[in-house]
Amino acid sequence: MRSILSPMHAEAIVTRNHEGANAPARRLRVLLVEDSQRLAASIRDYLERHNYEVYIEGDGAAATDRFERLKPDLVILDLMLPGKDGLTICRELRRHDRIPILILTAKGENIDHVLGLEMGADDYVVKPVEPRVLLARIEALLRRARSAPPEAREERLAAGRLSIDGTRRAASIDSRPVELTTGDFDILWLLASRAGHVVTRDEILRVVRGIDYDGLDRSIDARICRLRKKLQEAGGAESMIKTVRLRGYLFAGDG
Repeated sequence: MRSILSPMHAEAIVTRNHEGANAPARRLRVLLVEDSQRLAASIRDYLERHNYEVYIEGDGAAATDRFERLKPDLVILDLMLPGKDGLTICRELRRHDRIPILILTAKGENIDHVLGLEMGADDYVVKPVEPRVLLARIEALLRRARSAPPEAREERLAAGRLSIDGTRRAASIDSRPVELTTGDFDILWLLASRAGHVVTRDEILRVVRGIDYDGLDRSIDARICRLRKKLQEAGGAESMIKTVRLRGYLFAGDG
């Protein structure tokens, strides 16, 4: 069929189609729940310069509804908020979604980030916020959420009544689902894939946060404690994950 477009018009359409084919990917959405306007604006400006869309919510009571409307790719969550505290918000979001959640905690308040991790947060950044550290943590969480570890794809692991599906990134005990965050799954897969062998805190920390263990970070202990609790709630044995003093953790299976 002969084209009824002028050569110039046709060339314009081809150009637009070519540009569309090479258009940049959608900017990832971040919901920042923070009541300090100055801090929130600083974080937003920095992340937007690195190609993120950032939406600020300063009212804790409105955070969950804002999340449902925006459907962000990641949530940054302060713990001290008006209306509703960050730990409660984290727990509410985690009940229904496995989205990466990064909490902001006060310097020296170890109990805050431990509680946050127990409530389902994936990582934390200590205030005052160092922008480059925050960006690195965000990118690490999003990389982990986008794809399973290469060794976990197309594979399954079984240990007694426990079954781990690397493709679906899910686990169950006697077909009863174990509620896992992204970080929980990565730790469980790492431990189970090396069953009977000690996995050091350094190895675990590199998997879940992409950094080396400094001998002081207790977040891994909190994560293991939470993972044990979730396995037990699904009917698993208390001794499934054992602590090896001064060395790390050992997956003993469902014995």
